[in-house]
Amino acid sequence: MRFARYEYEGRVHSAVVDGDALHPLPADLLMLIDSGELHAAGRAALAGPAGPRLAEVRLTAPLDPPTVRDFVAFEEHVEGVRRSVSGAEGVPAQWYAAPTFYFANPYAVIGPGDDVAVPPGSAALDFELEVAAVIGAPGRDLSPEQAREHIVGYTVFNDWSARDLQSAEMQVGLGPCKGKDSAATLGPWLVTADELEPYRDTEGFLRLALTAEVNGEVVGRDLLSNMGWPFEDLIAYASRGTWVRPGDVLGSGTCGNGGCLAELWGRRGRQDPPPLRPGDTVTLTVEGIGTVSNAVVTGAEPVPIAPARARPRERT
Repeated sequence: MRFARYEYEGRVHSAVVDGDALHPLPADLLMLIDSGELHAAGRAALAGPAGPRLAEVRLTAPLDPPTVRDFVAFEEHVEGVRRSVSGAEGVPAQWYAAPTFYFANPYAVIGPGDDVAVPPGSAALDFELEVAAVIGAPGRDLSPEQAREHIVGYTVFNDWSARDLQSAEMQVGLGPCKGKDSAATLGPWLVTADELEPYRDTEGFLRLALTAEVNGEVVGRDLLSNMGWPFEDLIAYASRGTWVRPGDVLGSGTCGNGGCLAELWGRRGRQDPPPLRPGDTVTLTVEGIGTVSNAVVTGAEPVPIAPARARPRERT
């Protein structure tokens, strides 16, 4: 099943998607995921009357996630972006040891057709083509086999990145922070895990075609099965010593072969294609899930913050 949230006549609703029809659910999607009643509610909704058509509504993000973890699971992406950001060659040995992630900002989540404002102070906005798994049941210290049962579904994820801000702030050895803090697209809907099982290969990876376009021109193509780890491994690692809970979003990390502009910049030695600017539209498509398309618009000017003050380091 496919589940969506949408805005209609000034209110936000949750629904099952059936073709171009929306069948309203009795509660918010996240509430149904948390209660374990999502599938039952979906079947009941499909048996009832349809609501508005997709063309009549504005789709929002499928859910407001309590947390967003974003991994870096594609070797090709690491190789290209590392060269772009720092000039370093190859992939760090530690990348192969464990599936690294950072916590993204859940307040930055936007819908599949919403505008994206250029982050204040940035002149190097980039997109990142990813797939996200959504947790359906709480778990801690999970094995990969157990983790598969904790995935309720998947959605398209665009982790928008201000590459100039990101590069500067990570020189401190911490981050990313403002370079990844302004927008994160989820959508167009949540596709339940069972719907994607036919795409699973013999090694447990989901073989889904990924395509990135800027202003209608294809700039990237890859397969989700080129991840270094399947989602079950990512979730097992995320749950090590802590909890994953219903609604948590875990991104695959950016795919290779043009899954973002910075990877192409690293491989070509120049900013080709150029950074995103107001008026550009980024369209990301994931086989079996759907398409999100966001237009870039002018953002706010940065409010000045003074440099650190030299302090005397007095102790008394």
